[in-house]
Amino acid sequence: MIPPADDLLPRLDAANPLRLFLDYDGTLSDFAPTPDHVEPDPDLVALLRRLVAEPSIRTAILSGRRLSHVQKLVPVPGILLAGTYGLELQTPAHDGPGRRIDRLDYGTIRPVLEAIKPRWAEFIAAGGSRARPGFYLEDKGWSLAIHARFADPGETEEVLVAARRFAAETIQAYEPGLFRLLGGHKFLEIGPCLAHKGRTIDYLLDLPPDHPAGYMAAWPDAPLLYLGDDDKDEEAFEVVQARGGIAIVVACEPRPTHADYRLQSPDDTRRWLRALLHYFP
Repeated sequence: MIPPADDLLPRLDAANPLRLFLDYDGTLSDFAPTPDHVEPDPDLVALLRRLVAEPSIRTAILSGRRLSHVQKLVPVPGILLAGTYGLELQTPAHDGPGRRIDRLDYGTIRPVLEAIKPRWAEFIAAGGSRARPGFYLEDKGWSLAIHARFADPGETEEVLVAARRFAAETIQAYEPGLFRLLGGHKFLEIGPCLAHKGRTIDYLLDLPPDHPAGYMAAWPDAPLLYLGDDDKDEEAFEVVQARGGIAIVVACEPRPTHADYRLQSPDDTRRWLRALLHYFP
């Protein structure tokens, strides 16, 4: 049984400073109706501003969303923003927009996705001009994703199996070793192997402290926390723990996880972060 994250708070009393990595969807906020629904939550923005204002906490948002979405959802100067699982970064800055860093050449990625996108659109349309009910094809630029959270289970299985098979064949023909397929509940995504939250944590923590994105690396001895809700976050959990950090899963029901502690919902995450702030002067 994983203990509640409230049990961790007293242990952080002397943890000055603190490095905090946060997933967005499913961790800080409930899932949007579609991935293209991008509207900042004023309550969450206010909470993140409080975290940034605390000089003993450094905060990063690490999301599977494209960076342009994360920028709109988190209009908070002073936070390190990472989109597409950390493939695209915005460095923290308090006096204007941070610097954008792309960790791959976009031109090497896009041709493969362009070869896959029309076929995936056909799979979810099943011969029609529009996607079948419940399906949504998201083009993140650096990756493509099929969302089927509201689709018929039988159709979902059929579509995702066909889409996975075609993508795997295309990867092998074009760029073997450069891409990977990500699964999940009624979900399939193709993206670069570097679009990986665990690898992103390693990248950010191994940077020289004076690097524009060396925000977290500059505090090498500070305790490290990561909050996330799904299998992509589990990849980060393992890296964080290997570096002596602590992983907190956000899940309403117990499930297999590498996490050390648990929160039950995004609302519970926000409550916990407010409580965390009380432990810092």
